[in-house]
Amino acid sequence: MAQQFIVQLPNQPGALADLAEQLAGRGVDLRAIGGGGIGGAGHVILTTADDDTTRQVLQERAYTFIEGESLLTEVDDRPGGMATLARRLSDAGVNIHGHLFVGRWGDRAMFAFVVDDVEAARPILEGASDREGEGSRP
Repeated sequence: MAQQFIVQLPNQPGALADLAEQLAGRGVDLRAIGGGGIGGAGHVILTTADDDTTRQVLQERAYTFIEGESLLTEVDDRPGGMATLARRLSDAGVNIHGHLFVGRWGDRAMFAFVVDDVEAARPILEGASDREGEGSRP
């Protein structure tokens, strides 16, 4: 994964359709997507096959967005796996801008994070993969 985009959207019918159509109209393939909304505010988190064109579309259409390096990590797929990882990041003063669920196999789950401090987060996220469930990936 390259860049991950967190895009603010109005929480109303058609907001995601409009963004997806704009990206598709420029030939951008979505690779991973997630999001949600409460009240009038929504967001979408996505990765695409073309970071440059995605950025251009977002800028041209005046979307409010954050982008960042997509940092991959694995956690134990059990209650508390994400809690432990989120607490480690918090304790290091790292804010999570967004994360995507990438997949699961056996007792492991993989996530992609965008954070405000990549250098502080990288050893924590890399360490999570090393510390937990070593060798359990097929």
